[in-house]
Amino acid sequence: MKTLRFDRLLASTALGLALVLSSHAAQAQTPTAKEVESAVPMPDTTLPPPPIVKDLEPKAEPAAEAPKQAEAHAAAPAPVTAAAPAAAPASTVADSAVSDRLRELVSGKLDRSFSRKADREGVEQFYKARNFAPLWVSNGAGNDRAKAAVAYLGKAEEVGLESADYATSEIKAGASTEALADAEMKLTAAALTFARHAQIGRVHYTRVSADMQFDLKTVDPASVLNKLADSADAAKTLDSYNPPMPEFKALREKLAEVRKSGGVVAKAEEAKPAVVHVEEGKMLKPGMKDERVVALRKRLDIAGDKTNENYDNDVRQAVRGFQKTAGINADGNLGNNTVKAMNGEKKEAARGPSGDPTDIILVNMERWRWYQRDLGNPHVVVNIPDYTLTLFNDGKQYWKTKVVTGKPGKNTPLISAEMKFITVNPTWNVPPSIIEKEYLPALREDPQALERIGLKLRQDPDGTVHVSQPPGAANALGRIRFNFPNKFLVYQHDTPDKHLFAKEERAFSHGCMRVQNPLLYGEKLLSLALPQENYTAARLEKMFGGSEININFPKNIWVHLTYQTAFVDDEGKLQLRKDVYGWDQRMIQIIKGSERKVADIGVERAPNSSSKPVKMQPGMYGGDTARNSGPNFFDFLFGNAQAAPQPVRNGGRNHYAPPGRISQR
Repeated sequence: MKTLRFDRLLASTALGLALVLSSHAAQAQTPTAKEVESAVPMPDTTLPPPPIVKDLEPKAEPAAEAPKQAEAHAAAPAPVTAAAPAAAPASTVADSAVSDRLRELVSGKLDRSFSRKADREGVEQFYKARNFAPLWVSNGAGNDRAKAAVAYLGKAEEVGLESADYATSEIKAGASTEALADAEMKLTAAALTFARHAQIGRVHYTRVSADMQFDLKTVDPASVLNKLADSADAAKTLDSYNPPMPEFKALREKLAEVRKSGGVVAKAEEAKPAVVHVEEGKMLKPGMKDERVVALRKRLDIAGDKTNENYDNDVRQAVRGFQKTAGINADGNLGNNTVKAMNGEKKEAARGPSGDPTDIILVNMERWRWYQRDLGNPHVVVNIPDYTLTLFNDGKQYWKTKVVTGKPGKNTPLISAEMKFITVNPTWNVPPSIIEKEYLPALREDPQALERIGLKLRQDPDGTVHVSQPPGAANALGRIRFNFPNKFLVYQHDTPDKHLFAKEERAFSHGCMRVQNPLLYGEKLLSLALPQENYTAARLEKMFGGSEININFPKNIWVHLTYQTAFVDDEGKLQLRKDVYGWDQRMIQIIKGSERKVADIGVERAPNSSSKPVKMQPGMYGGDTARNSGPNFFDFLFGNAQAAPQPVRNGGRNHYAPPGRISQR
């Protein structure tokens, strides 16, 4: 009982002292916590709690123990009262409110912010997975991620895009819940649109030309948002959707330089070979030997030994090709009229740009977005406006040569395809478009036209017409063909018309690519595809004959047909080329016109009909005339008007046209 009384005494004394101190506010300031602590003995909380008293009746204790017990009780801690929970910070409440608002927006209609179904589905998937926690808002304001993203999108021009296409709203601290949620959605929409444009372009290739085909790999919206959420650098993440190819990065740097200079491009001096002069003299024909043949080989850039004085078949074919181009008698003999035409040929115009350099760089950067991110190793790149073919290996140029590409209207297409094999001694199966538009009209004028140039015509029982040229030195494909199957039926091949490689602009083919040094090209390809086989140009030449020989690749090699009117050369200089097919101007028109708002949406185009077979009424060519009393092919083509066949109908559609015109199916 003494102990309890002593405890009460201490408690009342402390309370009294506190009341006394508080009653003298007029004489002194309110005591601080430290003053109170010094005035009132505080318990030592480091000591263990006092033992639980089970019995209120004291036991007999020695007198000497009483002071110790009183001291222990005096030092015991006061009972601890549970504190009331602290109020949640205002920023936490704000973020929670934004989440609730995002839940409403995402669960409702997202059409206002996201026009694409894939974006709406991706946004819903992303925000649901994080319980609608905002991506760009933290503590009631825009976070560092948002600031980095907004800053990067505001400089989209640096990568060839336009910042106006990725508009955002400032995420202000203290803004209303609705404003924060709306700004969140707007920035999300801008980020997704940029990632898609950076990945596959803001102009869909189908809007430019039917002579293009790409397998575009667009972005997955939810994946983009998750990547941004996990990243410490939003700007770097957004930038990663741009093409990684060195060609694109080089143009990106040149774009900044050209803009800084006000659109002025320093003209790069191109090393152009001097035109070789051929002396006049006696007429040269195949089988003759003359020192002027050396100059002739150099003038026409005939492949092989340039010091060879023999007027062989290669020289004859080159001269004949030049004569055709010059519009003179193409007999393949070198007379003085041909020599004068060679020496007096006007210098071709420089391959300059066809518009503003800034715009040209922009559309070239845009086209790189259509190509797959991994071009393959090794891989081949054909640059149509530059008339070059380059073989790359391990990221470096391995070999390069000249090519002849399609003439305007017979465009070499833009595609990526895999080269699977090489054919030595190829048969030329004439494309249906050439059969219809060129050979059948020629046959109307001259029934022996195809036979004279070594072509064979046959007709299948279903009416399909085939024209082919067997292997040989005069074959239009030359002695070797490089095959990468594609819907446009184009490939790379040799050619007997070597003279065209001497020209600066070489758009003369029907779409295929004629290679200047095909045997060396074959050697280089096979050194990478079949390194253990030790193929050389000489070994390939020994395979020349009358039968096709295929050399299959164990691993396909990617071939990319490109249209680079702007590129950076090996010396780091910007090169600009002529817009041969008008594709630059078409893209610039789209980007700067009203069509730009929907330019990233593909359009339907009529199917490419160049590969569809030409069909005529069965039995028109060939067949047993005793059993077939109807008109044959030549009866129809050459004057038997009354025997004109009836159209072959299929489902109400005519697959055969009136006399004088052949249709394709």
